[in-house]
Amino acid sequence: MRRAVAEAIEEHRQAGREFEAGGVRSFVREQGDGDPVVLMHGIPVSSYLYRKVLPLLADRGLRGVAFDLPGLGLAERPDDFDYTWTGLGRWTGAAIDALEIEQCHLVLHDIGGPVGLEWALANGDRVKSLTVLDTPLAIDGFRRIWTMALAAPPGIGRLWVMSTRPPLARWLFYKQGIADRSATPAHEVDAHLALLHRGDDGRAFQRIVRGWEANAEKERLYLGGLRESGWPAQVVWASDDPAIGPDQRDAVAGALGVEPTVVQAKHYLQEDQAPAVAGAIADLAASS
Repeated sequence: MRRAVAEAIEEHRQAGREFEAGGVRSFVREQGDGDPVVLMHGIPVSSYLYRKVLPLLADRGLRGVAFDLPGLGLAERPDDFDYTWTGLGRWTGAAIDALEIEQCHLVLHDIGGPVGLEWALANGDRVKSLTVLDTPLAIDGFRRIWTMALAAPPGIGRLWVMSTRPPLARWLFYKQGIADRSATPAHEVDAHLALLHRGDDGRAFQRIVRGWEANAEKERLYLGGLRESGWPAQVVWASDDPAIGPDQRDAVAGALGVEPTVVQAKHYLQEDQAPAVAGAIADLAASS
């Protein structure tokens, strides 16, 4: 199993390249030509989550772009970085500039939603379309799933994060994140977990968890910004997401004025339903 995990991560690394933005080295995986599609990931994952989606976007004539946020995946994990949504959003803008992307179709998932909107709402003319996958934006009073909440406290959180390794963490990843286990073999789940712990035993991930800005001001910024954005937009949501449920789906869809599309999946739609996710993104891009 260890060899298969190492090979999966090396295959991922070879499919992308390093780049630098905002003084932080990171990793980006790109595939295809045509309009860029920026694919935002959340926690505790990385650009590896989009490995199935990227070739499908390329087949539809799009350039998929998935980069690692600082502290996750193959990115650097500086101790002095601002791991709040505001700080990660500022870095996202630097990354998009460093990758020479003038305009893009934007895809948001998990906390990649708040982070991506930090950039998008300040650069509305650079967004050609918006696809929102399961992401928390009605965040004033939002309660995180217990596996995330446990990571926040300094003492017990450190012990919890250090323990999030196979086989227990693999079981939890499947239980909360993947409905179709045949679509994602165990060594690929373990690759997600290895990338989480890479180099720092998940300390930067903990800083991200503690940096949540789940307050009324941010909720007004995100949902109010969506109401006024005017972007061609869609909401694609998992039917059985235990982390981010239908109340969040309805709040986002209501702000955008669209009917959500629900697909059979758990939290990681990109694992369960890569063709459906890629197809929805490409269809919206084609009509924008």
